[in-house]
Amino acid sequence: MSMTTHVLKTASCCFAILRRIRSIQNSIPQSVVKSLVVSLVMPRLDYCNVLLAGLPRQLTDRLQAVLNTAARLVYQARRSDHVTPLLYELHWLRVPQRIEYKLAILAYRCLHGLAPSYLSADFCKTSDIDSRRRLRSASRLTLVVPSTCHATIGDRMFPVAAAKVWNSLPSSTTMAKTLEAFKRELKTALFVRCYPEH
Repeated sequence: MSMTTHVLKTASCCFAILRRIRSIQNSIPQSVVKSLVVSLVMPRLDYCNVLLAGLPRQLTDRLQAVLNTAARLVYQARRSDHVTPLLYELHWLRVPQRIEYKLAILAYRCLHGLAPSYLSADFCKTSDIDSRRRLRSASRLTLVVPSTCHATIGDRMFPVAAAKVWNSLPSSTTMAKTLEAFKRELKTALFVRCYPEH
């Protein structure tokens, strides 16, 4: 199955669930609508979304359309209503940032011995390379981004995509002592990146 097929099937399934929720929306409170969306739609959107890193924008836009529809459903907003304030109010990351969130968590797990060795083996800290130890980036916990032969396919490989996301994070986030603290800092950093105007 290609990524296009996967994205289209995921979006189709999510839209079907949202239609079912809409059919009972007037009989249940808003909090229940939100709970149904979070429990039935979000897991499908986030399932294996690390594999979606580096996909063309038209594919991630299809999944973003699901998220936008879900936000409008929760607030009973019209299709013409601007969705950014709704997503911001719900504290939902956009699809690209949701993918980055998962990549960064996997990178953290790899760097702290919480992931399988077959994933961790592909990561190399900048400070571990002799020629880079004196660089300013070596004082931060940054990763070496492996070089690739093919810009589109190679950049989608987990070690490349995860290293790029990791290196884009503020040091206050990457230096978190525990996974839970890292998740909190990461969500905040990505949320600010996602909604810079708020």
